[in-house]
Amino acid sequence: MLLLLLLIGLQGVVSLGVPKHVLRRSPDSRYDRADPTPAEQTQSQGTWSSPARTKVVTVTLCACDGQLFESSTRSRRSESSGESTLLAAGSTSTEDLTSSTTAASSSQEDSPASTYDPLQSTASVITVDVPSGTAQILVSSAEPSTEGIVQTNLETAGHVSTVPIITSSIPTPTTTISKVSTTPTATQLAATKMLSHDIFAEPIGTDSPPSAISQRKDHPAPRLNIEQTDSPIQTNKFYANFFLGQQEMPAYLFPYAVAWAKGKGGSSSWGLAVSHVEPDQRVYGSDSPDTGAAKYYVNPVGIHSVVLSAKELGADTLLTTDELTAFSARVNLKPSAQSAPAVQFPLVQGSGFVTAVYSGSTPLIQTGVYFKTVTRSTKEVRENVVKYKLHLEDGTTWLLYAYHAKGEPLDLQVVNNGLAQGKSEFHGIVQVAKDPGNGESVYDAAAGAYATGVTLSGGVEGSTGTYKFKFKKDGAESATLVMYSLPHHRSSFDGATKGKLTEVKLATTTKGMAAIVAADEWTMVEGNIPTDIGFLPWQTKAGSVSTVSDEAKSFIHNIAMQELSQNMVSQSNQNSMYFSGKALAKFASIVLAANDILGDTPLAQAGLGQLKIAFARFSENKQPYPLVYESAWGGVVSSATYETGDPGVDFGNTYYNDHHFHYGYFVYAAAVIGHLDPTWVPINKPYVNMLVRDFANPSSKDKYFPVSRSFDWYHGHSWAHGLFDSLDGKNQESSSEDTMAAYAIKMWGQASGDQNMEARGNLMLAVQARSLNDCYLYRSDNTVQPDRFIGNKVAGILFENKVDHTTFFGTNIEYIQGIHMLPLLPHTPYIRKPEFVSEEWERFFSSGRAESVVGGWKGILMGNLATIDPRGAYKFFSSPDFDPSWLDGGASLTWYLCYAAGKSPFTLGLDPINS
Repeated sequence: MLLLLLLIGLQGVVSLGVPKHVLRRSPDSRYDRADPTPAEQTQSQGTWSSPARTKVVTVTLCACDGQLFESSTRSRRSESSGESTLLAAGSTSTEDLTSSTTAASSSQEDSPASTYDPLQSTASVITVDVPSGTAQILVSSAEPSTEGIVQTNLETAGHVSTVPIITSSIPTPTTTISKVSTTPTATQLAATKMLSHDIFAEPIGTDSPPSAISQRKDHPAPRLNIEQTDSPIQTNKFYANFFLGQQEMPAYLFPYAVAWAKGKGGSSSWGLAVSHVEPDQRVYGSDSPDTGAAKYYVNPVGIHSVVLSAKELGADTLLTTDELTAFSARVNLKPSAQSAPAVQFPLVQGSGFVTAVYSGSTPLIQTGVYFKTVTRSTKEVRENVVKYKLHLEDGTTWLLYAYHAKGEPLDLQVVNNGLAQGKSEFHGIVQVAKDPGNGESVYDAAAGAYATGVTLSGGVEGSTGTYKFKFKKDGAESATLVMYSLPHHRSSFDGATKGKLTEVKLATTTKGMAAIVAADEWTMVEGNIPTDIGFLPWQTKAGSVSTVSDEAKSFIHNIAMQELSQNMVSQSNQNSMYFSGKALAKFASIVLAANDILGDTPLAQAGLGQLKIAFARFSENKQPYPLVYESAWGGVVSSATYETGDPGVDFGNTYYNDHHFHYGYFVYAAAVIGHLDPTWVPINKPYVNMLVRDFANPSSKDKYFPVSRSFDWYHGHSWAHGLFDSLDGKNQESSSEDTMAAYAIKMWGQASGDQNMEARGNLMLAVQARSLNDCYLYRSDNTVQPDRFIGNKVAGILFENKVDHTTFFGTNIEYIQGIHMLPLLPHTPYIRKPEFVSEEWERFFSSGRAESVVGGWKGILMGNLATIDPRGAYKFFSSPDFDPSWLDGGASLTWYLCYAAGKSPFTLGLDPINS
C-alpha cells in the first residue's frame, strides 16, 4: 500500500505516454511515420492509420531479485486517449520494501515539449530498495517516441533507371566468319597456386594495377572523418552510412540497428542510438490482387530504444571511424575535433551486445522510448560487472552491463524518463542487449566480453567446403562471446558450433530470426560444393553435358555461324563497363559452345580470335571511359563520373555500385578464352586478376584493394550498393548476377591455374545456394521470410532494412522476376532449384503469359524455363518464327539452344524440334 499511496500522492496515475499509432506522410514525401501494429493498417493514398490503444497494466512490486514484475496486462481500444496508464496494486510488506520520492521543481511533465531538454529537465522518481536490488520508477506524463519512420518509396540515389539488358538492334552480318585451321597448344596450364589449407590466407596478388590503368588520389565521394589511412577502405559494407552523407542513417548489425542520434530524434542525444524492431512493427505494402503477396515490407527506423552517450558530448561532437574491415568497424564520438574520443563503439555483425568503451568520460544512458523503471541488480554476474535492467515504455526490457577495468563501478542516477547518468567518470565498457524473455542468463554469462572483429578462414576438400569465423575478443577474458547467427548459418553449422547454439532469438529486419551462439568461433560446413560444374550446361543428376543429338548439333551449328559473324568489337564497344562485359560474355559462350559442344574447332578458333581482339580494347584500357585506380578509397573504377560529373552513370560504377556484376562478366569471358587458349592467360592475367582483386580480394596482405568488397560472408551474398548513404542500408537487386560473379571467379581460377581462387568461387556458390534460397528465392515452404511476402517468389530488391518487390528500372513482372534469372549459365540450376523455378513459373508465367512478354525479357524467361521444361524451351528457341528481338543483346541463341538441348532427351537423338 505504501507504493500505491506514493503514486497517488505524486500524480494519481503514472502515464506511460504511448502515442496514438498513426502512420502519416511527411511534407517532403520521403519518410512516413511507422505504425507498430501493421496488421491493423488501412491504406489510402499514402496514409496509414490504426486505432489508438490504451494499455492498462497492473503491476506488483515484489522483493524478488530487484525486478519489477507485470502481474497482468490487458489492452483496450480507445477512441480518444491513445495513452497508457500504470495502476499500482499489490501488497508488499514495509519491512521488505522502502521507497523514497524525488520530485523535481522543474519536472519533465510540466515542461512544454518545445523546451524539453533531456539533459536538464527532471522527472519525479520513486526509488525502491529491495533485498536484492534498487529500482528507480519514473513518474511522468511525457510522451515517448515509439513510432520511428519508414521509407515506403524506393531510394534511387546512385541507381539509374536504365533497363539492364542491351536493347539496341544487332545488324545482320553481311559476311560469314572464316574458319581458322590452326589451334593453340592444347596443353593444360599448370597450376601456379596449389590449394592451400586456408584459401583466404594469401592474396591473389600484391602488385600495382597494370600500367595501362592510370592512377589518381582523388574521388568524387569524400572520405568523411575516416581516420584509417594505412589500408584501402571498404565501400559496400554495413557501416558505410557512418562516413557518408550527414552520418545520420543507420548501420544494421543484425539483429540490432545503430545510428548516431546527433542531437535529434526522440532522445535528442549526441550518442549512439540502439534499436531493435519486432515483426509486428513492420509496415507492409498493399497486397497484390493476383498473388495476395505484399508489395514490400519495411521496418521503422529512428526509434531510440537505448542510447549510449557521454556527458562530455554536445553540439560540437564529431563522429569518426577507424578499424574498418569486412566484418567490423569502430565508431568514435569526440566532444570536438581536437578531443580524444569520449566513447568508442566496436561494431561487429551479429553482435549479441552493443558495446561502448569509456576511457574516463561520464556515461549517459538515454532513451527516446522512455524508462518505466531502471533497476540495479545486487546479484553479481561477474567480478567487476554491474547489471541494470531497463524496462521501457513500449513494454520491452533491455539489459545493461558495465564492466570496469579500473576505478569505480558504474553507478547510474535516473534524472528523467529519458536519461540515466553516471555519477562519476568511468573506465570500462557498457553493454546493452534486448531481452526477448529468455535471454537473461545467457547475457549474464557473457557480460564483459565483446567482439572487435572477425578472422575468416576456410578450405575445400573434395566436394566439402568449410569456412570459419574466429571472433576477435576484448574485455573480460573469462567470458565467452554471444553472437547472433542467421538461418543460413545455423543450417550449415558443424556439430561443435551447433552445440553452442541457444534458444535466445531476436527477429532481424530482413533475414528471419537470429539466434545466439555462445562461442568464440563458428564453423560452417557446405557438403555439396559444385566442383563438378564446369563450362558446359549442368544438371543436378547428370552433371555436365557435352553431347547433344546430331540433329540438334546441326541446327545449332548454323545459328552459331551466324552469331559469330556478328561484329564483336563493335558490339562490345559500349560506354558502359556493364554492357561491354555482357557483350563479351555473350560471345564467349558462343565460342565455347562451338568448340566444346558442337565440336567445330576451326569455327571456335575464328570466333576466339575476334573475342581476343574485342577483349584487348579493355585490357589496354582504350574503351570510351577507361578505368582508373583511385587510392582515396582503394579500387578500380570507371572514369565516367570523373568526366561527366554524374554519380549514376554506368549504374554508379565510379561510386562502387555493382562492381561484381560489371567485372564478373569480364572475368567469365576471360575464363572462356583461357580455357580455349591457355597461352593467352599469362599476358592477360594481371588485368583479369586486378578485376577480381577489386571485388573479391581474399587477403589484407593486398594493400591495393579492401578484402571482399562485394561479397558479405556474414550474410552469404553480396551487396551491390556503393558510396551512397541510405536509410534502409545496403541493397542488391540481381541475385543471379551475384552468383555469376562467384561462378566467374571459380572458372577463372580454374583457367588461370589458381586453385585457391577456384575453391573460393566454389565455396561462395555453395553459400549463395543456401542463403539466397532463404532471402531472395522463395519456395512455398520458406520459413525465413514473412508469410505475407513469399508469394512474390523473389525479393525484387533486398535492402538490409526492407524488401521491395520491384526493380530500379520498372515494375513489369518480367523485370522483377527476370533480373534474378540472368545470365543463364551452367551453375544456374544449382542456385535456382527446379522446385523453385516450377513454383515461380506457375505463379507468373504459365498458360501463355511468358509468350505475351515482348523484347529480350521473353528470351530470358524462356531460357529459365529450360531448367524444368528443356523440351519446351528448345522448341521456343528453335521455332522458325523465332524473332531475334526476343534476345537480350547480352545473350545468344546459340547458348540458349545448347543449354536447353543439354538438359533434355535430345541428347538421346530425338528430333530436336518436333519430338
